[in-house]
Order: sequence, then C-alpha cells, then structure tokens
Amino acid sequence: MSYSVVFHVDLADPARLGLALTNIDNYLNALPEEQFETVMVVNGPAVQLFKTAEAPHAAQIKALQERGASFRLCANALRKFDIARQDLLADCIVVPAGVVEIVQLQQKGFAYIKP
Repeated sequence: MSYSVVFHVDLADPARLGLALTNIDNYLNALPEEQFETVMVVNGPAVQLFKTAEAPHAAQIKALQERGASFRLCANALRKFDIARQDLLADCIVVPAGVVEIVQLQQKGFAYIKP
C-alpha cells in the first residue's frame, strides 16, 4: 500500500493554507513508521502566500520541509502574479505547471487531497 499523498492549494487564503499544513503535520504524525512522500502543489493565487516577505506560515512550512514534505509551486502562477524565484521561501520547488504536476503524481499512485 502506498501512503504518498499530494495536497493541492490554489486559493490565497491563509486559513486554508494553515488547514492544509496542519493536515500534512497530522498525516506525518499518524504514519511514523511508513516510507512515503508528502507533496503540496501550490498554484493560482495561493503562490502569493509563499513570498518570503509575506508568508503567513513560513515557520510551519520550514518545519514540514525538515520532516520531508515537498512544496511545489506553479511557474505559470508565479509569472501571472509577477513573483520571482528569489522572492520565495527557501527550498520551494518551482514546477512548470501545477495541474500537470498533480496529474503526474496521481499517475504515480499519490492520493489527492484538496483541503
């Protein structure tokens, strides 16, 4: 059984992002002995929540990254909102298209969650 999961956040709502981050934390805590990947794909207006200067959950994101969670941001959305890579939180991965990233992960067996 695969426990790999992709969380999808696309709204610029700090509360919604906070819920998704808490879900990731709970998921990691619930499966301490399992090997799996946890990915958050961020697209649309939600990419604005990952700008270094304005990131409302920067500490929580960093803590989850330290536990192995991956945060992948859509390059298309970053262009739309005029956000440069150097303005993002550390260790965020930029992918060409968020929706394509989600589909590719699902094809690899990742479960899809949209908080």
